[in-house]
Amino acid sequence: MIDSPLVSVICLCYNHEKFVKEAINSVLCQSYSKVQLIVVDDASTDGSKNVIAQMLEGTSIEFINLHSNLGNTKAFNQGFSEAKGKYIIDLAADDILTQNRIEKQVAFFEECEQSIGVIYSDAIYIDENGIELNTHFSNQRFIPFVGDIYEKLISKYFISPPTMMMKRDVLLELEGYDESLSYEDFDFWARSSRKWEYEYQPAVLTKVRKTEGSLSSKAYVKNDSQLHSTYLVCQKIKALNRSDSEQEALIERLKYEIKHAVFSGNFKEAKLFIGLFKELQQLTVQLQALSILADLRIDLSFFRSAYLRLAH
Repeated sequence: MIDSPLVSVICLCYNHEKFVKEAINSVLCQSYSKVQLIVVDDASTDGSKNVIAQMLEGTSIEFINLHSNLGNTKAFNQGFSEAKGKYIIDLAADDILTQNRIEKQVAFFEECEQSIGVIYSDAIYIDENGIELNTHFSNQRFIPFVGDIYEKLISKYFISPPTMMMKRDVLLELEGYDESLSYEDFDFWARSSRKWEYEYQPAVLTKVRKTEGSLSSKAYVKNDSQLHSTYLVCQKIKALNRSDSEQEALIERLKYEIKHAVFSGNFKEAKLFIGLFKELQQLTVQLQALSILADLRIDLSFFRSAYLRLAH
């Protein structure tokens, strides 16, 4: 590639002492040379800072050492403010890039139409010890969609966020991640796909680590801090929607969120989701029952697995 574009990798670390060295090395060992690595530590309380400082000593790699915990969205934006690349990768410090990921993604992206703002690929999941588990799209629940995916992503989860490469222009247009939210992907997908198209690259280019402390492991548990952010994103989607079919997709999403919120004991968020649902459509008998259960604030966690299995 004669005129190889710069790629900025923002590696975000929070208490990843065991994994951050491997994550950073996976960037340093890329087959593609024009890479700007920015490491952000979000006030880790373990030994992450020391590991990072030792690795980067004597290099020109940018290290943003935050002294108070800002959370994913704000910490990423700190790194993004220093990014110069045409393309951006958001790398969690417990994940790993395959050696040729950036080379392959840049080659793929450069052949895409100008309307493509984000590409994503397959991933292989690994455990805390690096043992390979399964690939993202080997699970039949996940099917890759391309082009105008706005409506699809409202009602379905199908992208593995760590596999994405984004045009810097997309993030500039969105003014980065929404710092009022506790997580970024659902909001980023909704806002970016309203204007930009997505493309899927059928290759396994990322190793995504499954750990007990990850954000995904904390979803739909009691006092789930992410649920309120999901509600705020659903509000945004309601305002962004342009068609009846898009509103139907949002209705399906709200049904899903209401069920999970009630049966995980997140009653406040359940009522918020129910209120938003009522702005779009009358409650079904099932949702009326869930609304009553939320009002009564009865702990139904014991029945959650069986109910959700039947509900699907």
